[in-house]
Amino acid sequence: MLQLLKPLLFLQDSFLALLSIMEDMELAHQNYPMVLVQIPMYNEREVFELSIGAACRLIWPSDRLIIQILDDSTDPAIMELVSMECAKWASKDINIHYQRRDNRNGYKAGALKHGMRHSYVKLCDYLAIFDADFQPEPDYLQRAIPFLIHNPELALVQARWRFVNANTCLMTRMQEMTLNYHFMAEQQSGSARHAFFGFNGTAGVWRIAAMEEAGGWKDRTTVEDMDLAVRVGLLDWKFVFINDLEVKSELPSKFKAFRFQQHRWSCGPANLFRKMTMEIIHNKRVKIWKKFYVIYSFFFLRKIIVHFFTFFFYCVILPTSVFLPEVKIPTWSTIYSPSIITLFGAIATPRSFYLVVFWVLFENVMAMHRTKGTFIGLFERERVNEWVVTEKLGDTLKTKLLPRNGQLLKRVNMKEVMMGIYILCCACYDFAFGNTFLYLYLFMQATAFLISGVSFVGT
Repeated sequence: MLQLLKPLLFLQDSFLALLSIMEDMELAHQNYPMVLVQIPMYNEREVFELSIGAACRLIWPSDRLIIQILDDSTDPAIMELVSMECAKWASKDINIHYQRRDNRNGYKAGALKHGMRHSYVKLCDYLAIFDADFQPEPDYLQRAIPFLIHNPELALVQARWRFVNANTCLMTRMQEMTLNYHFMAEQQSGSARHAFFGFNGTAGVWRIAAMEEAGGWKDRTTVEDMDLAVRVGLLDWKFVFINDLEVKSELPSKFKAFRFQQHRWSCGPANLFRKMTMEIIHNKRVKIWKKFYVIYSFFFLRKIIVHFFTFFFYCVILPTSVFLPEVKIPTWSTIYSPSIITLFGAIATPRSFYLVVFWVLFENVMAMHRTKGTFIGLFERERVNEWVVTEKLGDTLKTKLLPRNGQLLKRVNMKEVMMGIYILCCACYDFAFGNTFLYLYLFMQATAFLISGVSFVGT
């Protein structure tokens, strides 16, 4: 019962904190803590105005808020546009700083780390981070900061993402289903149980003291957000996820951009697992059950095994079994268990329930790409530190149609095509010589691979 009441106590304390920092206006804003807002960006032509504008409209005393634009752009025209946008808001008495580096070392982590070195950052108590496509509501800080003020053991307040372009195409609808399940199954449940969960890299507010105690940003992998969260968690700080605190964001609507993103999201965690396992084991600040949870459940099960199992079982072992009639795969493993797991996952996005078959087929296709990224991260092969910034389109889709590259060879993803052909051969063999209905699934899965293979997915 006590565990169930703790989230409610968080809410109560946060409400009281909000009242306390607003009740005495005679103190001129001294009750408000200093907040730093960081927005890292790289050649973000389509969205820089949206993100900067949203940050500058945050409701917080202007003398207690510092906005930092960390621009690593290499396009001089975009650099000039971003600089002019910052100057425009500075002329409206917004405390905004346009910061540039002379290199891109460490990519996003390097930019964030460089931004923390400025003298004015030492005045700040909390740090809010938003990627270039994220647009917080004006009351975001008013709703998030109170959790940190009255809960000194709290290091992070994580908000939920709300996708402004979820209805753009079938691919964005399926991404919405996957991410909603992530928020519900990992973050919301983890927060309610006071278990560890990762930082999403954006739409969160950090206690700067907790960050500094853990060593700040590190660029040893491409998942600097997860790296920081694990190190802070191992110091026994607590995190909270606010499900009804939503921040507008954009899903990648181009298949190529989505593949690059998924490579980073699978390669980075596997590489971090390789580098941090012994550090977690030797940690003396947390109990052994928390070490086991982070190593086994958070990393090994969710970031590695799930990709391997999905790809090898459903895309290799199951299709190949049609050539080996003496091999009997139990029905519970091919139908019952997957169906139950899929239904639980689809519950997170009820409006897309009718897309569940397409979602499963697409997730199986992407499992191959994620498995490859996981292997690269575990064994630190080539591309382990590759960082391709996910392309954002902003309002582009609302104003014009995007041309599809007409050169077929440039659009072909040979691995998906070859996998699709193999599964198609398995389906034909099972249809001609098999005595089960497995070919029904195999034909659909082969089609999904072939469609993805020619990039006929997304906008």
